[in-house]
Amino acid sequence: MISLFLKRLSRPSLVLSLMSSCFLQAQNAGTPPQAPNPTVQTPSVPRQESKPTTTETYPPELVKNGQDLFGQNCGFCHGKDAGGGESGPDLTRSQLVSEDVKGNKIGEIVRNGRPEKGMPRFNLPEMDMAAIVAFIHNQKTKAESQKGGRRGVDVADLQTGNLEAGKKYFAANCASCHSAIGDLKGIASRLQGLRLEQRFLYPRDAAGTATVTLSSGKQFTGKLAYKDEFVIGLKDSYGWYQSWPVSSVKFKIDDPAEAHHTLLTKYTDDDIHDVMAFLQTLK
Repeated sequence: MISLFLKRLSRPSLVLSLMSSCFLQAQNAGTPPQAPNPTVQTPSVPRQESKPTTTETYPPELVKNGQDLFGQNCGFCHGKDAGGGESGPDLTRSQLVSEDVKGNKIGEIVRNGRPEKGMPRFNLPEMDMAAIVAFIHNQKTKAESQKGGRRGVDVADLQTGNLEAGKKYFAANCASCHSAIGDLKGIASRLQGLRLEQRFLYPRDAAGTATVTLSSGKQFTGKLAYKDEFVIGLKDSYGWYQSWPVSSVKFKIDDPAEAHHTLLTKYTDDDIHDVMAFLQTLK
């Protein structure tokens, strides 16, 4: 029995337990019992309810004025509805706009610009700035009131096409003007998602050339600079701008984007997604 007891006692956990128990009994021997520490009651602090956020409203005429000014100054980059455009983000989902109070953040960005991101400075009168702020907030409120959480196009939405079908479509309809190892090499590294699709469908910066023939037979050739129903203008190789009434000259325009404009009437949804699947591999 003694050997069994000693064997059990040799376990470290039991030894430590017994030693601790004996030490505590010896320490407490002869010590008068002490009254327990009184419990200190701390006064309860009333719970602070978070204040509900309020949506700022603006006069309709101010919003309408802001819509016109936004379209003139900001629409090309951010889209005419502030939902994102050629190079600017969707302002209806912007954290900065969410934190803005009566233009304190938007105004600072507009006046100072963001040169590192390609946004220039705008020196606008206070009333114009207030109108633009009203329009942006109004668009944000509209977007947030729409059912469902989606208010834009995600990159994943543009990655659902068939790659092989996209290659075939490109070879049949695009390869006469473009090359995957030439002008489009690395295009998917420079442009992603919606910006890539916009450039594919609407190549705004494609430079066309024009040849104008005067009644005397003299010809002028250069980069197409302007064309409407009354005037045609071009810039020659020296950068000089010249224009003529269309009624008094003959002209021929070579527009590299013309094929894109024609295809816009022929694309199916599958065609667009398939070509996008191919373009996104050109990195």
